[in-house]
Amino acid sequence: MSGAGEDKSAYVAADVRTLYLFMIDDLRVAENASDARKSYIVNYKQPLSLPTRLKSAIDEIINPALQMNRLSQKPLIAFALLTLNLFAFTSFTRAADQPAFDIVEIERPRIMAQAAEYLTEQPVTVTAAHSDRSAGGLHDFFSEGDYWWPDPQNPSGPYIQHDGLTNTNNFVAHRHSMIRFSDIVATLTSAYILTGDEKYAKQAVKHLKAWFVDEDTKMNPNLLYGQAIKGRYTGRSTGVIDTIHLVEVAQSVRLLKNSPPLSAKDYEAVRAWFRDYLKWLTTHPYGLGERDAKNNHGICWSMQAAVFAKLVDDEDVLNWVRNEFKNVYLTRNMTNSGGFPAELGRTKPYGYSLFVIDAMAGIAQIASTPTDNLWTFQTVDGCGMAKGLEFIFPYLADKSKWPYPHDVLFWDDWPVRSPVLLFGGVALNKSEYLEAWKKLKPDYSVDEVKRNVPLRHPLLWVGPMKPAK
Repeated sequence: MSGAGEDKSAYVAADVRTLYLFMIDDLRVAENASDARKSYIVNYKQPLSLPTRLKSAIDEIINPALQMNRLSQKPLIAFALLTLNLFAFTSFTRAADQPAFDIVEIERPRIMAQAAEYLTEQPVTVTAAHSDRSAGGLHDFFSEGDYWWPDPQNPSGPYIQHDGLTNTNNFVAHRHSMIRFSDIVATLTSAYILTGDEKYAKQAVKHLKAWFVDEDTKMNPNLLYGQAIKGRYTGRSTGVIDTIHLVEVAQSVRLLKNSPPLSAKDYEAVRAWFRDYLKWLTTHPYGLGERDAKNNHGICWSMQAAVFAKLVDDEDVLNWVRNEFKNVYLTRNMTNSGGFPAELGRTKPYGYSLFVIDAMAGIAQIASTPTDNLWTFQTVDGCGMAKGLEFIFPYLADKSKWPYPHDVLFWDDWPVRSPVLLFGGVALNKSEYLEAWKKLKPDYSVDEVKRNVPLRHPLLWVGPMKPAK
């Protein structure tokens, strides 16, 4: 529940993409790229007054869509959503001296440079590599438990655990391929959003088809062989966390739905793959075990399930995730200080604390609705995303203030641009979070870091905005 007396307008998502995604079934890509971009990117630099903003939005979105028969049954609801977003923009621009924050211009240089490189990259799926230790076939994703090592007393026997210490001899080819796939598709989709140039969408679709459609190269829609342990398990429920890197892939599919390069047939084939995988996640013992995990694994299951459910229109799963977020994660996992004890007790408490709050931010960003805003929800004890950000923000801004033990590995590689700062800065109207996000590293090559930051492409999630000077 929200606190009494709060200015709720400041917490409405300042994001015109809410409107775009809601109308995605009715709004068709326009005849040219610039018109397509105008359908969901609106310039809110000027003027400032809400009535003028509202008139501008009507002129730029609603009226052209009606004139071109792009809206069928949802104009009133879409209009209401747009109005909520306009209130958010008004709140965001109240401070006349607030510095400009233009996510498009911040992201454009890095996205366009990376997209240019990815235009020539060929798909690499799970079929490109296979491990002799895998009990699965060529189309099955395989990974091994990170912290499991050969036993010095029995080198050929079952592996033993060393928490926080990654076995560098593990098979990681499938993980690397999936992270690469996610990065390529999300970057190309971001470039398409920025330019409307179909060459970016076309290249993204090429990779999507390789992973989910083409019989020779596609991945099976399950994780039966994830995070195996030699001599103990051929696969485990904890392996489900490896597909957090499909979250931005699924979001990209939603945004590419009406792009000409993604045919209706291929779009439905990709959706069918995600529908099958979501069914596996919600019925197989491994999926259910991960869903019920009491640490970051359960939270990451929900982040995945939420975006997959949005793609395949499974409102039951989305409702389950919202309920779990409010009645379990904020009551069981988070304390009233905003910290997550299960992560603080690990051998890498800093990295795990960032990982779990980013996953919580992912759920809030994906599953929130205008009538059920997970960003502003609070328990009776005051636990919520605002409290979680209050806890972690000082240590993102200045890691030297971290009062807990240092991580046993990768301490020097954190922090990087954390999605919780960006999403929370927008949703909770906190300019200090946005400024801190801008100062952090946007790109990083350390595998451990890339693996634990699955939401790396802001333009898939946050609409363009620029508060008045």
